[in-house]
Amino acid sequence: MSATEATEQAVERPAADQPPPPEESSPIAARPRWARVVGALLPAVVYLGIQQFAVLALSWVAGHKGTPLRDALKSWDGWWFIAIAESGYGGVPTSMVDSFGRRDATTPLAFFPGYPKVVGLLSTIGVDVLTAGLIISTASGIACAYALTRMGELVRGGSRRVGLILVALFASTPMAISLSMVYSEAMFCAFAAWALVMVLQRDWISAGVLCAGAGLVRTTGAALVAAIGLAIIIAIVTRKDSWRPWVGGLLAPLGLLGYLGYVGFETGKLNGWFELQARGWDSQFDGGVATAKFVVERLLDGRAILDFVELLVLAASLVLVFLVVKQRLELPLAVYGLLVFLMTFASNGTMASKIRLMVPAFTLLVPVAIGLAKRKTSTVLVALTALAAVSSWFGAYALILWGYAI
Repeated sequence: MSATEATEQAVERPAADQPPPPEESSPIAARPRWARVVGALLPAVVYLGIQQFAVLALSWVAGHKGTPLRDALKSWDGWWFIAIAESGYGGVPTSMVDSFGRRDATTPLAFFPGYPKVVGLLSTIGVDVLTAGLIISTASGIACAYALTRMGELVRGGSRRVGLILVALFASTPMAISLSMVYSEAMFCAFAAWALVMVLQRDWISAGVLCAGAGLVRTTGAALVAAIGLAIIIAIVTRKDSWRPWVGGLLAPLGLLGYLGYVGFETGKLNGWFELQARGWDSQFDGGVATAKFVVERLLDGRAILDFVELLVLAASLVLVFLVVKQRLELPLAVYGLLVFLMTFASNGTMASKIRLMVPAFTLLVPVAIGLAKRKTSTVLVALTALAAVSSWFGAYALILWGYAI
């Protein structure tokens, strides 16, 4: 074995194989205990601080319009998730209909089971369903914050500072208020972020399990399956990590394919879930035709703040995709972010919901986090505070003042 090969093997060897440094030589161990505790809590503090500010903004706007905060936090899809959590798919009230006012026995199957099932389990210990939903969303958001912090440390040019900034950017994205609602975004993002972290750490089995979990929460799990699948194929072709990538690859699609197969069985059609979405919410892949039409119409006749913000989100997303490619972000992260973007804007359906549907595209924010981390702390704080303030107001506007599905 040459010296070069030996060096490469040493670099690729997982950190767990290396002997731990002496405790007295560790900078972390040398810090006071209170400093270590504060450092450990920072991801949660950053995330919760921004999200609670968004909830306060929502409370203020809702109160001004006479809408109870609890009602605002379970708007739109939240009603479906609560009904499924309470009574299962078969017990959803017949008064609940799709966006066209139609309803049959299969309509509730458009909503993936992961989130409402966990909410329902928590509610069995004496917590009301709404509170259970908010607890699960909050806990999931915190879990995602820690995953994003770790992701920021693992990417090229990353650090803990990058990770914390990434958490702040994620919590401040337009419609990030959905992370604190009875919605499935926070749970999906927690599964997806940790799955991608496991890929970066080459823990293929954990990545596969987490990806399977994400596939039970949202159809966006398809983007995660593709990103992780590509990384696994590369690992297999380059003969890295023995049999583990094979197992991870087998596990990764089980959640998504399992639920799509279940809906296909219940509806009697192989593409049953996709037909439910098209029939009930006019949501299907159209190559971006509907989005292009929306852009042209709004540029010629903008009628609402939300429409204008959606144009900004689309433009910003294109810029972020360019930055991801230019900075050569790690392939699984780049593929995941790009596919979430394509799944969102290359389909029709309710245009107002696309801002929310971009919340899981957190990997597109990594280049911004790396760039901001190079700035002065004061500059970073001012930029993130301004972003959080605008995003918080916009979330309240979309839920209370807009009046249409988000």
